[in-house]
Amino acid sequence: MGIFSFIKEAGKKVFGIDKPKSTEAGTKDDLKENEKAARKLEETIKDLNLKAENLKIHIENDMAIVSGKALDQANREKIILVIGNSEGIGQVDDRMDVENTEPEAVFHTVERGDTLSKISKEHYGDPNQYPLIFEANKPMLQDPDKIYPGQVLRIPPMEAKR
Repeated sequence: MGIFSFIKEAGKKVFGIDKPKSTEAGTKDDLKENEKAARKLEETIKDLNLKAENLKIHIENDMAIVSGKALDQANREKIILVIGNSEGIGQVDDRMDVENTEPEAVFHTVERGDTLSKISKEHYGDPNQYPLIFEANKPMLQDPDKIYPGQVLRIPPMEAKR
């Protein structure tokens, strides 16, 4: 799919610890922390029951490079969003393959004042289609009222029901 941009300060903390702010890029400590962060993201994706074979994440500075084979387009996009919606990640370089192809979703960056109904009206012309967006972002979203500015959401095609 390519490279996706995220707001690196807007994501959830999944690393468990704050990444050190070193003055030199690429120090041994930075590399160790990036490896730990990548493993933590892989665990999170597995815990969320997202389906991908041979999933590998490599982090360089604020970019995460992800490879492997996703079961389908929905799993691929959700994996990208789990990674990109993590604090400290500004870009995701998607190098995954997909086992079962399907239409791609569009991504929407949440702005202050957005609700799933407002986003639904913008993308589908109908605010009552917000459950489609909520379902498309499970299990990352657990409550349709809990979205935050800077978060990136999947907006599936209308005919897609996941």
